[in-house]
Amino acid sequence: MEFDFDEVEDEEDSPYPEVRASVSNVDDPEMPATTLRMWFLGLLLTLAAGSANIFFNFRQPAPSIVSNVLLLISHPLGKLLALSLPIRTYKLPRWLAPIGLGGYEFSLNPGPWNIKEHTLVYIMANVSIGVPTALNAVVVAEINYGVRLGYGFNALLILATQLTGFSLAGLCRRYLVWPASMVWPQNLIVCTLLNTLHAEEEDARGGMSRFRFFCYATMGSFFWFFLPGYLFQALSIFSFVCWIRPNDIVVNQLFGTSGGLGMSVLTFDWSQITWIGSPLMVPWWAEVQIFAGFFLIYWILCPILYYTNSWDLAYFPLMDNQPYDRFGTPYNITRVLTPEHTFDVDAYNAYSPLYLPASYAITYLVAFALSSAMIVHTFLYHGRVVLRGFIHRHIEKDDIHAKLMRAYPEVPDYWYLITFLACFALAIVTAEVWHTEIPVWALILAIALPVTYVIPSGYVYAMTGQNITINLLAQIIPGMILPGKPVPNMIFKAYAVQTLAEGTAFVQDLKLGHYIKLPPRTTFMVQLVSTILVGMLQVGVKEWMFSNIVDICTPEQRDFLTCPHNQVQYTTSAVWGLIGPSRQFGAQSIYHPQLYAIAIGAVLPIPFWLWQRYYPNHWNKYVSMPIMLNGIGLIPPATGINYSSWFLVGFIFQFVIRRRNFAWWTKYNYVLTSACDCGTVISLLLIFFTLQFPKGGFNVNWWGNTVFMNTADWNRLPLRQVPDGGIR
Repeated sequence: MEFDFDEVEDEEDSPYPEVRASVSNVDDPEMPATTLRMWFLGLLLTLAAGSANIFFNFRQPAPSIVSNVLLLISHPLGKLLALSLPIRTYKLPRWLAPIGLGGYEFSLNPGPWNIKEHTLVYIMANVSIGVPTALNAVVVAEINYGVRLGYGFNALLILATQLTGFSLAGLCRRYLVWPASMVWPQNLIVCTLLNTLHAEEEDARGGMSRFRFFCYATMGSFFWFFLPGYLFQALSIFSFVCWIRPNDIVVNQLFGTSGGLGMSVLTFDWSQITWIGSPLMVPWWAEVQIFAGFFLIYWILCPILYYTNSWDLAYFPLMDNQPYDRFGTPYNITRVLTPEHTFDVDAYNAYSPLYLPASYAITYLVAFALSSAMIVHTFLYHGRVVLRGFIHRHIEKDDIHAKLMRAYPEVPDYWYLITFLACFALAIVTAEVWHTEIPVWALILAIALPVTYVIPSGYVYAMTGQNITINLLAQIIPGMILPGKPVPNMIFKAYAVQTLAEGTAFVQDLKLGHYIKLPPRTTFMVQLVSTILVGMLQVGVKEWMFSNIVDICTPEQRDFLTCPHNQVQYTTSAVWGLIGPSRQFGAQSIYHPQLYAIAIGAVLPIPFWLWQRYYPNHWNKYVSMPIMLNGIGLIPPATGINYSSWFLVGFIFQFVIRRRNFAWWTKYNYVLTSACDCGTVISLLLIFFTLQFPKGGFNVNWWGNTVFMNTADWNRLPLRQVPDGGIR
């Protein structure tokens, strides 16, 4: 983000043009927020969406209900309640005074449906309707390992992992919420959409209103998605170079869309373009670094390693999301398991080591480097700020939004600290009472990981919109300290990964509340209540499904409830919890040199930091190694096309249009990305429930839906054939 103080002299506003384009610099402290209709609508929609997403989680194919959809649905419902509910004030009887409610006045309809109520409904959804990592771990433990721990354990595990992240978020506000430099680009889209829906007057800049533009763009993206999403799917997997040379493996690997490096660049599917995030949201300087990292790692380093057959990569597909054995077939985990689901060393030695395709090998290489680079970068660039945060309440001069938030009482830090300690006690109870075989010291280490990374990852997410995960560390560490124990490994990973993911989501919504000027204590209660209620209901839905649905999580399940996510979780638990990192990356493994990336990652930020100290006002101030390394962390399952097409669209909107027509960009850019997201999601859900779900689906069979399937790219063919007898 670029600082611009010249444009804020006349009227106090944010020093960032992106924020000025999306966030209002005025507030009405008297606007009602904690209303009964907000609680009713918010809990109704989040409970329903959270339950539906649990169902979708176990189905293949399946959509998911995202919080933006609920933001759109809640708006007409809120207006309907404002029109229909009685306009009168109710007063509770005085005999309720002993519990603090005597004489309390409330109204079912305090006035028009407003932006603060609407934002609170969105926040409820954003922090709670996703599928918790811990729930998939529980299902794998029950289905694959025969360890049934019951509703009580499942519910407490979900709440402990979710609310630990909630408490961490609150304790990080002085670093990630209050400073103006923590922009959180993804919140700008939400703010734009909210302001568009609630703006009644025409924009003073003239031209089409943002609301009308949003409606037209939503309708356009809704109808357009029927082409790449159903009628002409080749527009989505637009590997036109591969259609010309369908059997040329090298051409398909370089230009392919499904399993290639995406050098063909083009796709006409918004869901493909935004697979790694909206290119209209991420700042241009961050997009350049992310694509530079992708270009260097995947368009240069990856082909060099692959075509020289380093680590035997050429015997496997270039881009794939599953491990292989020495015979070139997907690794069969069951062949190295005993009947008690423990590791069988003799069977492993007789069968095969685990081989990684190029995409997985590169991912682990980059993840090793990122794990150290992020810590060193944060220490060098933000160390003084972090230290200042321990001493002072505010680490930057307040901008207009922070000044307006002074009208509301802040949440004391000890509220979050008490929540953190209560959740940690809950974690110990779940581990000891249900005898999960995970020691308390391992739980401490699992929670220490997100505590360590929440601020560094938050800095990157807040400035670039790119989320950082610790999946690799959360798999390697328990594999080393708890070898041969897959269930404790999954519990460790659930605490580490889910806590950081939830912490980031909660911080994001705290910043959204900061932008919309929500009372912080109201945001605290909304986040806490929705997380607890939706989490408990999701566990209940899961219990009902597994008690009443026949053949669930089997390939033959007639309603396609085959549990694809749980299969991935099972594979990773077996690989890291059973085979273990000592065998996969130990001194005798071909992948052992990847460990040197940890040392390389620790050194990488240092020369750029020194460069910036000697030349502080140069373009090099935007260089960030964590952004460059983390930006490519979504491969796999993302492929090259998700990066090349993303960068192309980002170049058009964030560079060309922003420079040549800044007024249009300011008014419509975030509206456009919101509209495309909403129209695509609604179209996807309609296609799924009307055309794909009923009676096994109705398919349109013609050239436009099959041409991409007859290529080496779609079939993910390897460069070399495995020798007879397997790789030696």
